[in-house]
Amino acid sequence: MDAVSHYWRDNGSAFASHVALSGLLALFPFFIFGASLASFIGAFTYTPQKIKALLQLLPDVIAEPLSQDIVNVLTIQRRGVLTVSVIGAAYFASNGVEALRTALNKAYRVVDRRSLLFCRFQSLFFVILGAFGLVVISFLLILAPLIIKIMQDHSFFITEYIGVIRLWRYIIAAVVLFVSLLIVHKWLPAERRKFIDVLPGIVVTMSVWFMASLAFAQYLTMFDYISTYAGLASIMVAIIFLYILSAIFILGGEINAAIMFYRNYLHHSDE
Repeated sequence: MDAVSHYWRDNGSAFASHVALSGLLALFPFFIFGASLASFIGAFTYTPQKIKALLQLLPDVIAEPLSQDIVNVLTIQRRGVLTVSVIGAAYFASNGVEALRTALNKAYRVVDRRSLLFCRFQSLFFVILGAFGLVVISFLLILAPLIIKIMQDHSFFITEYIGVIRLWRYIIAAVVLFVSLLIVHKWLPAERRKFIDVLPGIVVTMSVWFMASLAFAQYLTMFDYISTYAGLASIMVAIIFLYILSAIFILGGEINAAIMFYRNYLHHSDE
């Protein structure tokens, strides 16, 4: 209850809106930077089919318009100013990280006294780290089906293990998400927290994210959102979905902060 009351008392919904909008604005620069990084290290080039496969974990009504817009952005030729475009994309993508930092500092009830330069470089580092994570998840979600098909064509015993292989690629993707949340909760906000301090909020965040995604997808099948938002339907659905995820993310930090507070309170009471 302390986590929920603190969330409302500190205008958590306003911070969730800030994170959602900043995340949406940072999404396309992040994909530009991630695609440039993938091409630079020789991993692969993103195609429309690969982008759609990468976003298949999202509800279809969100993944479809976003994938098309991302494809449109990535297929634009940026000759002559490629380096400037990539640097600019990394900078604007880092604004999304800064929004997460602001929200987590509020959730953990701490004041960030680190220099602005340090925070910005740390955000850029997280963008680069996230881009590498994007490449890893891309391999898992995009190349795994191709590998399965190749193995099916050349081996008869792989058929009975296809379900297990498909399950494991989602498990590994979930592990990547868990590690990402762990890094963000431990090192993005001010001060330091132990692994056990951030674990409850991360578990709650991932669990509720999954349930909220299913519920939101089901809700959209019953709600005529196109007649409400007209031409803005796709972007509004994306913003609302990101807002829900952001609110859950911030609440995860609030849960960690509440547990840490009462743990310290009990410790001092025993003394």
